[in-house]
Amino acid sequence: MSADFDVVDPGASESERAAEAALRPSQLSEFVGQRTVREQLSLVLQAAVGRGRTPDHVLLSGPPGLGKTTLSMIIAHEVGGALRLTSGPAIQNPGDLAAVLSSLQESDVLFIDEIHRLARTAEEMLYLAMEDFRVDVMVGKGPGATSIPLPLPPFTVVGATTRAGLLPAPLRDRFGFTGHLEYYSDGELATIVTRNAVKLGADLDSEAAEEIASRSRGTPRIANRLLRRVQDWAQVRGTGLLDLRAARAALDVFEVDGRGLDRLDRAVLDAVCRRFGGGPVGLATLAVAVGEEPETVETVVEPYLVREGFLVRTPRGRAATPLAFEHLNLPAPASGDTLFT
Repeated sequence: MSADFDVVDPGASESERAAEAALRPSQLSEFVGQRTVREQLSLVLQAAVGRGRTPDHVLLSGPPGLGKTTLSMIIAHEVGGALRLTSGPAIQNPGDLAAVLSSLQESDVLFIDEIHRLARTAEEMLYLAMEDFRVDVMVGKGPGATSIPLPLPPFTVVGATTRAGLLPAPLRDRFGFTGHLEYYSDGELATIVTRNAVKLGADLDSEAAEEIASRSRGTPRIANRLLRRVQDWAQVRGTGLLDLRAARAALDVFEVDGRGLDRLDRAVLDAVCRRFGGGPVGLATLAVAVGEEPETVETVVEPYLVREGFLVRTPRGRAATPLAFEHLNLPAPASGDTLFT
């Protein structure tokens, strides 16, 4: 992934996840946004604690960077258990999963990120563990192999996925609660940024918080990242105060414009509008025009541009909307020259 657009990439590296840990809320009452999911999850957790039982297994779906990992940590805190972190790609076979499951204690929460990428052979073991709290361990090989049931203490699986449609129905059915996380409003992001500035020891004013929020693409992870970049600018080139001037100057340095578009976003729009007359243009051709891999354009750039109404996908390719021409200060093509007028 190109470093040019890391600042607005909703994914996170391991080092960034460590930085995020200090900013995460530890209680559901402190969690900002996702009102419906928060209220539903609160009922599930309070009822389980009141009955002295572990909560039902929880499936959290939605785009990256919206708080699925944070909610798993809050669930563990609310029920008084430890959080065990793993991911679908890290579990390549049943033995990997058995090792994780056998280390669980009562009331622990097992968080499986990217659960849709779990190996199919491991899924069968997870079904049994989630339903009956046991795993069957195979001892020996060949005709003489025997299965030994290993009981597990009651625990809760929290699965996170950005592609819920890829989950097999038998796995999806074993979750007692499913919550879908939506993008955040600018007001919610401003609240998050303001709270986290205090945790970072940064002096942030309300105008700067609103400016950062408006360029964060509805994603707390991006908002926190931009906050740290503004703090860097204020420390090195400013007075230390994170005011509107510092926010705008810092985000200009990192090429994040007023709509949250970065260099690559604008390059894609510019290619569609200038070089291809507004489109439609095929994905492969567009990727070559901007010097990126088709997968990068499709999975990193397009979702936001489509969501914000700059691009549309058509059977013949990608096409720019009038909003894209307006954002780039370009005249819209004459009627009939492109798919849109």
